[in-house]
Amino acid sequence: MVAKTILRIFLITGILFQISCTQAEFVSLRDTMDLSGTWQFSLDSLETGISEKWYTETLSETVKLPGTLDENHKGIPNHNRDETMRLSRERMYEGWAWYQKEINIHQSWNKKEIFLSLERTKPAKIWVDDQFMGENSTILSSQNYNLTKALTPGKHVLTVLVDNGEKSVPDGIKGSHAWTEHTQTNWNGIIGEIKLEARSKSYIKAINIRPNMDEKEVIVSLSILYSGNEPAETKLNLNANAWNLDVAHKVPSKLYTQKLNPGENRIVVKYPLGENVNYWSEFSPALYKLTAELETPEGNDNIQSDFGFREFATSGTQFVINGIKTFLRGEHNACVFPLTAHPPMDVEHWRELFQIAKSYGINHYRYHSWTPPKAAFEAADIEGIYMQPELPFWGVFKDEDPSGLNEFLLNEGQNILKEYGNHASFVLFALGNEIGGSLQQMQKMVKQLRPLAPEKLFAYGSNNYLGTMGQAEGEDFMVTCRIGADTGNSYSTHTRASFSFADAYDGGYINGTYPATSLNYANAISKCSVPVIGHEIAQYQIYPNYDEMKKYTGVLKPWNFEIFKRRIEENGMGDQALDFNKASGIASILAYRADVEMAIRTPGFGGFQLLDLQDFPGQGTALVGILDAFMDSKGLITPEEFSQFCNRVVPLSVMEKYCWTNTETFKANIKVANYSEKELENQQVSWQITDNKGNIIGSGADQKTIPQGEVFDFSLVELSLSAIGNAQKLTLHIQLNGTSYQNSYSLWIYPENKSTKVPETISVTKELETTLQKLRAGEKVLFFPDHKKFADYTVGGMFTNDYWNYKMFKGISERINKPVSPGTMGILTNPEHPLFKSFPTEFHSNWQWWPIIKKSRPFILDNAPVAYKPLIQVIDNIERNHKLGLVFEFTVGEGKLLVCMSDLKTIDDKPEARQFYACILDYMQSENFNPENSITNQQLKRLFTTAPDEQNIKTIGNISYE
Repeated sequence: MVAKTILRIFLITGILFQISCTQAEFVSLRDTMDLSGTWQFSLDSLETGISEKWYTETLSETVKLPGTLDENHKGIPNHNRDETMRLSRERMYEGWAWYQKEINIHQSWNKKEIFLSLERTKPAKIWVDDQFMGENSTILSSQNYNLTKALTPGKHVLTVLVDNGEKSVPDGIKGSHAWTEHTQTNWNGIIGEIKLEARSKSYIKAINIRPNMDEKEVIVSLSILYSGNEPAETKLNLNANAWNLDVAHKVPSKLYTQKLNPGENRIVVKYPLGENVNYWSEFSPALYKLTAELETPEGNDNIQSDFGFREFATSGTQFVINGIKTFLRGEHNACVFPLTAHPPMDVEHWRELFQIAKSYGINHYRYHSWTPPKAAFEAADIEGIYMQPELPFWGVFKDEDPSGLNEFLLNEGQNILKEYGNHASFVLFALGNEIGGSLQQMQKMVKQLRPLAPEKLFAYGSNNYLGTMGQAEGEDFMVTCRIGADTGNSYSTHTRASFSFADAYDGGYINGTYPATSLNYANAISKCSVPVIGHEIAQYQIYPNYDEMKKYTGVLKPWNFEIFKRRIEENGMGDQALDFNKASGIASILAYRADVEMAIRTPGFGGFQLLDLQDFPGQGTALVGILDAFMDSKGLITPEEFSQFCNRVVPLSVMEKYCWTNTETFKANIKVANYSEKELENQQVSWQITDNKGNIIGSGADQKTIPQGEVFDFSLVELSLSAIGNAQKLTLHIQLNGTSYQNSYSLWIYPENKSTKVPETISVTKELETTLQKLRAGEKVLFFPDHKKFADYTVGGMFTNDYWNYKMFKGISERINKPVSPGTMGILTNPEHPLFKSFPTEFHSNWQWWPIIKKSRPFILDNAPVAYKPLIQVIDNIERNHKLGLVFEFTVGEGKLLVCMSDLKTIDDKPEARQFYACILDYMQSENFNPENSITNQQLKRLFTTAPDEQNIKTIGNISYE
């Protein structure tokens, strides 16, 4: 090792300052010792190890590091199989855990500075032999310890005490996704690189690279520790080259002469990159490696860092990358990695994750109350992803801070900016999620952090004060669900289309507003002067696919899924689970698309952050992703289909409604949101309207130049619908010719004169006793139960899938005296049933069902025969698991009964409601109306007079409401 080290130093020193030799392969002058592998280990649940000097003893067990206790099968067995809040750990442990390894320091490391680096762990204390060497509470960046004084040549014992216990961090950290059991878990261990590094006595402590776009240079700031006793002249050489491009760009090296004083020095130099510099962006993520080489009388050092030449800035209420307007199509990341219960530490895993996200049109990642490891930033640099890490905080700031929370967070923020700040992908930074309390403290913290990274954009947090306070002075951008408190039920301050019932009337725009594609957030963003990103949009539940359970082969187990599966089987619906998954999933996609398009068609909007592409298997089990927890497709929509409405360029149809009559002229404005790299010159856009057999019944085209960075009003579509005689579903297709950009919209056309006159052969009733009487007489009865009288036997009508999960927001709504969500997840039906002969439908919810479902109260059929399935079933949430009927039928003695739980007469102004009513009447008059399931009058009466069992749903809280 000695000969190898001397040879390396000789070679590097010989070429170090030869300007003509600018692009030699980087060889570090620092020696490293990889400490991964087997370590001695012991748990210390009583926390007596320090007083008993365990660091002087040989610990009795062994583990593999990097790794967690879970991955090493250590900890206390978890016997709680009744947990539905989240995935479960097989073994759990909070407290002190000791790790120990014997190391051998070579003679060549004598007279060098020796550092221990733990890339990612929990608060730790370090001993070398019996010497205490320091402690560090950093959890989202590397912990570094100077062990020079203790690590003399020879053998030593290195002991690390890792504390993930109750008192190891301030309370405000524990609810964050850096710590919580709901996703990442509060693991104990060391999961990143573990190494010793020997440096020259004079060395580069840190490097910061900041692009200066105007001068096509980078400003390089270096912190240099000089070990000499007197000031001395030093040489600093910088060289850079682009490394991920097909065409190489070698930047000429530059030599700087600087004066160093004893101790720490800050040197700032300008390094020109030349006219041919390549810019980094989502469109072309060009990266450079910059090498800094230092020569001093006390020794030489060198380091290398990646950077991208880019400027991510704001222009009014929009973001710009290198002067080009961009729209952030974001994904929320809460550290969901179910095999390991901690983030991956390798670049390949993160690149795969980002590539999946990009295939769905994503260009931005927000990290909810945590910051990912270096590998994530490196991968995002390569893939062209705009990153928003956050401090590990979800709580309330206080000016008086006896707990040390503010100091902890400031230190964490400084370390995050120093360690990851050079990465081109790191463009936004926030102090945490849904923060409340002292705005002054937030402003103070940002003022302290901003000088470390003046090129980045800062926000005080994501969705602070739940958006009710509006824009705060000093923020570069806002991530929020609304801008200012709601006024009435107009949703005029909202910047996303979905809410819990605790947060907004009727769950927000999509559930509370008759379907159209004309709404946007222009009114809300007019109240703000900086870019706005819609916070955690969508959040629509999807029923589980229980086949997913077999994927959980790692440290987390799906015991919650097992409970949900058992519940539905006990309720006699186990055979419908997969159908519930598919129908609720497609209904969720429908609302996802509406949410995304509403954001994209808003002129001047900054972007959105989905919650979520991926399931969130915690906080009550929120299966809201279009992908499962493993980032695998649920089979609901392909990336190509999703990216039709989530992409750099999106053709849009702006229309007042989805359902029309054949006496109307269909009208729609075609708009094109162009957030590609440039204007689309002389772009032809064509449209077609096709019927359900694919026949073209209308078409057109136009050609215009579509400006970059705008939602451009392209053309008007008009088509008379008078030739359509029967109810049918049409499709509007929009295509940017010569490109892959396209979009499509479903339309429903109904006859205007469809009669809803009740024939004499059918009796329409609202009262149970009248219904029973007519059934005894052998009549055909259409029963519309009175919603008020049967409120205890029904649930509310809701079009969109329930928000996040029923368990959490039921409790919150009750606590703050707001209506509880109906908690349902769309419909399941058989489109081939004769009932739908003249009412085009799929097996799942679609827009034509909106008024029908909204004016309904689905009936609880738990007391019906176990095998009974309603004609139109409403899917209930996994907590309540009711069998719910929107439309159901029985043969009752000599009579025939059809029950409709939608009050169709109150929505007679809607053509889809009139058509559905007429279809019910047509069906009941036909020979097809012959219900297979028979019950007696007494059984029917019992069904409508026996209250269903109420389950005791243990609700949960949310930090934002506490």
